[in-house]
Amino acid sequence: MNTTSRIRKMVSVTTGIIWIVAAAHSFAQTARTLTLEEAIQLSLQNSKQLKLSQTNVDIAGYNIREIRENQLPSLSVSGSYLRLNTPNINLKIKTSSGSDTTTTEASSLQVHQAMYGMASASLPIFSGFRFKYGLESARYLEQAAKLDAESDREAVIQNTVAAYSNLYKAKRSVDLVAENLLRERERVQEFTNREKNGLLARNDLMKAQLQESNVQLALLDAENDLKVTTINMDLLLGLPENTVLAADSASFTMLKEEGNVNEWEQTALTHRKDIAANGIRRKAAETNIKVAKADFYPSLALTAGYVALNIPGVAVIPNAMNAGIGLRYDIGSFWKSGAKIAQAKTQVYQLKTNEEILMDRIHLEVNTAYYNYVLSKRKIDVYAKAVEQANENYRITKNKFDNSLVNTTELLDADVAQVQSRINYEAAKADAVVAYKKLEQTAGVIN
Repeated sequence: MNTTSRIRKMVSVTTGIIWIVAAAHSFAQTARTLTLEEAIQLSLQNSKQLKLSQTNVDIAGYNIREIRENQLPSLSVSGSYLRLNTPNINLKIKTSSGSDTTTTEASSLQVHQAMYGMASASLPIFSGFRFKYGLESARYLEQAAKLDAESDREAVIQNTVAAYSNLYKAKRSVDLVAENLLRERERVQEFTNREKNGLLARNDLMKAQLQESNVQLALLDAENDLKVTTINMDLLLGLPENTVLAADSASFTMLKEEGNVNEWEQTALTHRKDIAANGIRRKAAETNIKVAKADFYPSLALTAGYVALNIPGVAVIPNAMNAGIGLRYDIGSFWKSGAKIAQAKTQVYQLKTNEEILMDRIHLEVNTAYYNYVLSKRKIDVYAKAVEQANENYRITKNKFDNSLVNTTELLDADVAQVQSRINYEAAKADAVVAYKKLEQTAGVIN
């Protein structure tokens, strides 16, 4: 009976080992390994957010085009056909001698219809600087839209780095927990043999089996996190959802020096796209004040027209043409433009105040990102020592357990501490890379 039970346990452990190794081997075969740089390039190529940002740049360019097109000559053509009743016609025709010949009744004239066609053209010459300042403002807004797109690009890069880090941490967690599960199953098998030979209490075997179950649950959670993280990464990179990805561990081995926080802050002030965009929008708003004041000036345009008139039985005018210069001046603009000018000045004040808010926010963001990176580097050192300490602690505890100097609970606690220290160390390396990229983003130099 004992032999049969022992064989069953060995088969169970062997099957578990084969399953874990096969799963890991299958993942390694199908996984597509990406470097961090490759992931960033794919995300930039396929980012829906960047495509949306580009449409804002395109719209700003179309606004410039619209202003330029408004400076082109305008041409309009119209025509009408009119059906008339039988009117009473009283013609007064002035003779060469100056006397009027009056026909009080002209029954012979039967006018039932009239037709006319008109064509008019106009070319603006001067419009109170509306076109000039409007075009200048539109160009500023186009530059601001491009800078906004650059800011969105930097955000996509940072999101990709964070997602890549999560993918690495999830995969390493699966590997470490799977490795730990193998060791737990071996321990359960060892304890089972000891318990059957009367060398171990039943309670100690139950503790080992409980820890095996807990590790197995932890592995299920880790595998589920890896699946979700992979799906998120596939969406971010524009890859098919079933694409299995693996992060390159080499991306998390090189850490850069943190430098000086004041230097990072000065870099942010000269490279942040949101500061530059706000400054350009402020120039556009100042230009809009001039656009609003353009109503105080007259408008001047070249005009030309052509009219053809046909009243059957009465008159035919085939070639009435005109050309000249048109002047328009709205005197009411002196009391109608006040609100428009005040609105433009208020917008300038808003952007000026927004710049001050941005300066405070950048100061906080840079300092926060800087000290988070410093902290993350220190955590790596601490976790590296923790791994050494946990490994040594487990070795000593295992030796003591083998010599019956410590109980099972202490051995299992040492085992958990060892695995957790390794997971923490791997996570700290990935978090440090994300923290440095965040520092670069806050300084506007993540590219």
